[in-house]
Amino acid sequence: MRSRLLGAALALLFLLPASALAESSYRPASVGGYFRLMARPDFQGGNGRLGYWNLYGRLLNEAPWAAVELRLHLLPQQPGTKEIWTNLVMRIEGGSVRNASESNGSLGEFQFSQLYAEAGNVLLEDVTWRLGTLQYWYGDLGLYDMRPAEIFFQTLGLSMKLNKGPLEVMVGVGDSGFAQRGFQYSTVISGGGAFRLRAPRHFEFGFGGQVNWEPKVAGNRNAPHTTPGVGYEEWVRGEIVQNYLQANPGQEDFFPKPEATANVSWKGVGYIGFGDLGPIRWNSLFANIQLTHPDQRTTETFEGREYDIYVADLTDERFQLTLGDELQMQLVPNRLDLSLAVLYGNHWDADNDEVSPSDHDREYLSSVLRVQVYITPTVHLLVESSIAWEKSRNGNAYRNAADSIFENTGGLTDSRGLEYGDSDQRTTWQGKGGFVLNPLGPGMYVRPSLRLLYGIQYSTQNNAFGNSFVETPSQFAQFETVERHWHHMIALEAEAWF
Repeated sequence: MRSRLLGAALALLFLLPASALAESSYRPASVGGYFRLMARPDFQGGNGRLGYWNLYGRLLNEAPWAAVELRLHLLPQQPGTKEIWTNLVMRIEGGSVRNASESNGSLGEFQFSQLYAEAGNVLLEDVTWRLGTLQYWYGDLGLYDMRPAEIFFQTLGLSMKLNKGPLEVMVGVGDSGFAQRGFQYSTVISGGGAFRLRAPRHFEFGFGGQVNWEPKVAGNRNAPHTTPGVGYEEWVRGEIVQNYLQANPGQEDFFPKPEATANVSWKGVGYIGFGDLGPIRWNSLFANIQLTHPDQRTTETFEGREYDIYVADLTDERFQLTLGDELQMQLVPNRLDLSLAVLYGNHWDADNDEVSPSDHDREYLSSVLRVQVYITPTVHLLVESSIAWEKSRNGNAYRNAADSIFENTGGLTDSRGLEYGDSDQRTTWQGKGGFVLNPLGPGMYVRPSLRLLYGIQYSTQNNAFGNSFVETPSQFAQFETVERHWHHMIALEAEAWF
């Protein structure tokens, strides 16, 4: 009798995994991801990037990156039906890989960038509900690896998206406070939506927008406040407290108290795409205009004591306009492809009225041209060139010479000056070329890819790439300043989707 009971128990133990597997067939999971990895020895003292940023094209200007996305189909979607379905999606990504980046593979560089649950056909047919991160975008500007037409990047909340034939409509609401403020969290209510119409004959367009509101909460040190009587120039110089105490000696304990206020920011995006017209595979035009969200506070130290300066009213008029277009063409089928992209940006800060050079007061224009020749289905030749022009609206922001102080007007120093260099413009050219191994065949964006590339850059700015050079012209500096406008490197890169 005892042996029969033991046999039944063993049989039950073996059957449990089988039943679990049977149930799991109704909950299939899929795992996907992306990575790029590169080795770029730099014999000119750089940090492994050809230039400063992707304005000159993504190739040789990007850092390593890895992403893994898990999609769990809790209730699988049945194609062609109106049955309810649910998914759980999680993405982890970051830019640190051992032996390939400064942080040497630290997991502290990774984050849960996406985590949300979605369900379809609940209450309303053809409607998908999402709870969690709400990021939405129209497409990628591939040569720059940018998403100019994107909303809800920083928002956690609830959205609904209607997909009805060629029509797509999305509306959402949530909180962007943690993304905006981090440990100094303050509620930032975000709401908005997007529209897309995929018209016949390979044409589509869309537009959308988002509004952020950070409410006034008196007494909350992390809520929006302003320090009264503060000027923009003295804030940039870090002289607010010094000026106050000079005018009010011995009044350290009576430094002006912050006044509560509310913050508002917004963003509008647009998109037009068309393709399959002769040699044109696809052309994407993206646009966005936005009023960026104001800063919270900065700190000044004077005579060993720290003072908080609340700057909502000094940072609430920063506007940005961005336009980007990318054209992809198949000039000779399976032999020659071409891609041309243009990127324009205009940033202006109404609070910074010709006071100081800033990334919030600049203009830039860039173009990238890539040609890919398919020598064989798997071995390709890649050639790329880019040219970029950048202009500071508020004076000299770029150093063209190692001894730039002597390039200024009259070679005279200005200890009270707020400029950082000897020119208000920077022009940068990059050229890249080499061989690409694509196991899956022709295609400029076919992955995986293994690339052996050589890149060269010329910039009017001195040492216009990440480096550890000494910049001061002082004769007492331990290391001498150097002048270098050309920069080049060889790179071995791997990139894949999986």
